[in-house]
Amino acid sequence: MPSPVPASGPGDHGPGAGAPGPGVPGDGAPAEETVAGAAALLSGARDVTLLGHVRPDADALGSALALGRVLARRGAVVRVSVGEPERMPETLAWLDAGDLFVPASKLPEAESLLVALDSASERRLGPLACRVDDRRAEGGAVLVVDHHAGNTRFGTHHVVDETAEATALLVLRLIDAMGEPLDEHIATCLYAGLVTDTGGFRRARPEIHAVAARLLAAGADPEEVSRRIVDDHPFAWLPMLAAVLGEARLLPDAAGGLGVVHTAVPLAVAATVRAEEVEGVINVIRTTREADVAVVLKEASGGQWSVSLRSQGGVDVSAAARELGGGGHRRAAGCTVTGELTAARERVLVAVAAAVLPTPRP
Repeated sequence: MPSPVPASGPGDHGPGAGAPGPGVPGDGAPAEETVAGAAALLSGARDVTLLGHVRPDADALGSALALGRVLARRGAVVRVSVGEPERMPETLAWLDAGDLFVPASKLPEAESLLVALDSASERRLGPLACRVDDRRAEGGAVLVVDHHAGNTRFGTHHVVDETAEATALLVLRLIDAMGEPLDEHIATCLYAGLVTDTGGFRRARPEIHAVAARLLAAGADPEEVSRRIVDDHPFAWLPMLAAVLGEARLLPDAAGGLGVVHTAVPLAVAATVRAEEVEGVINVIRTTREADVAVVLKEASGGQWSVSLRSQGGVDVSAAARELGGGGHRRAAGCTVTGELTAARERVLVAVAAAVLPTPRP
């Protein structure tokens, strides 16, 4: 059974570690002057808060921690935070070798530069979204670094590439543009983001494997990253998974006959494990052969359901998620819906049906 993927001393600075990797930009990559401008903004910053999205994954936190380490090394005061939860996910806390993480409730009132990473809109920052408006209202700078489709460009400066496999790739471009070398910890954080957002490199261009090789040469340990982020679960994960999979249902005629498999994680079940295990349920049910689309509804407080969507390619789940106020990528997306489970699930299924892609003609 596949394991869910949640949705430290200087290293080698020689060739292959500090040198720019080949082919990092995707087809929609920002212009070099855009990257250079953002790099100059970062280079001059002396007080920076870097934010990942709520319920962060390895790409969000890894990207923030990697960039934060570079800025701290340059003498800046740096804080990394997320709107929720107050503590870093257990599977990712070890990435914070420089103790840069600050709970949202302990952040100062303002900072000279705000950086939002791996977030397609202010909404993805959760309770910390107000800091974007505050910075802009005061004439401050807000840098958005992201790879999600439909990014709303909510900052004052943007490094956005919807074709990039991970935000970590864009952070690497910024680090290179700043002229900063990689070390073991920076490389590890970037590798963690890359390996998780590419599904263990299943969704990666050939150039991305070259980038991974560069990160390994700089000191990232692929076995440790996979073990600590992907392959390590408490025993409670097994009964939780059994309960959730026992409620899974296959709808072979849904999504225009492409098929949908779905399940839900009630609060009482989610409470038995870490958030990482709950977020990883989608990576188990998406392996269902008879369904193009996988849907997991995870109960939150206040009658809300956090929804994870995955597609094998016949449905643009990012379009379905945007219809419901969320976003993501064509094959992986998410949103939040409100209401009783049956009604919430039906809203999701309707949105999925409307997002079926046209069948190419022979």
